[in-house]
Amino acid sequence: MDEKKTKKGTRRWLWIAAALILIWLLGWGYNWASYARPPLDEALAALESNDQVQVELEPWLIFKPEGTLPETGLIFYPGGRIDPRGYAPLLRKIAARGYLVVVPSMPLNMAAFDINAADEIIAAYPGIRRWAIGGHSVGGTMAAQYTSRHLDLISGLVIWASFPADSADLSKADLPASTIYGTLDPRANPASVLERANLLPPGTVFAAIEGGDHHQFGSYRIDPQEDLALISRADQQDQIVQATLNLLALVDQAAR
Repeated sequence: MDEKKTKKGTRRWLWIAAALILIWLLGWGYNWASYARPPLDEALAALESNDQVQVELEPWLIFKPEGTLPETGLIFYPGGRIDPRGYAPLLRKIAARGYLVVVPSMPLNMAAFDINAADEIIAAYPGIRRWAIGGHSVGGTMAAQYTSRHLDLISGLVIWASFPADSADLSKADLPASTIYGTLDPRANPASVLERANLLPPGTVFAAIEGGDHHQFGSYRIDPQEDLALISRADQQDQIVQATLNLLALVDQAAR
């Protein structure tokens, strides 16, 4: 009888131990899946409102130009596993030029899990007459995907360090588009970007940043071995901002 009780007690503790291990593994898996590269101090500083740009953190990350009512807005999809705040220095500069900029948070920090996040943003701002959409890395791919399905809602597309998926054929779309990439990016480099040029609208602007890499499209922490750029982050980001503003100017011009 005592032996049976001992075996029963042992099995019970084994089940408890297995359950605890499973809970730990699930917690570890969720933390791994939901990890986002954290913003640098310069990105956090760019979240402060001033007399040029008002910054809101809810319900999305929003940059509003002060003293003007923008007619054109930019929806920006973050790169995979990157904290949306990591793009604040660039997007703030775009807003300061008179554009509303809205950055949605994505489930598990992956735009692929909410391609239609733009729907709710567009509905929330009926005063915006024209919407451009863009994104970094996988966010850029998903922005192109959204555009291909919503040509009635989107007036411009800007892709940072990425390219459209084969299922997002925009070759017959009549809208301004731009793709911005670093020549030292191991993913979206001149070869891979130009290989998919046939998927983009006619007249798409291809803006190559000499010496730029994949991660200086934002201001977030990376491992030292991922830093491949030969130009400064400030230099690369100035070029990104200017190329994006050029695209937004084309959107405004097309509406006239």
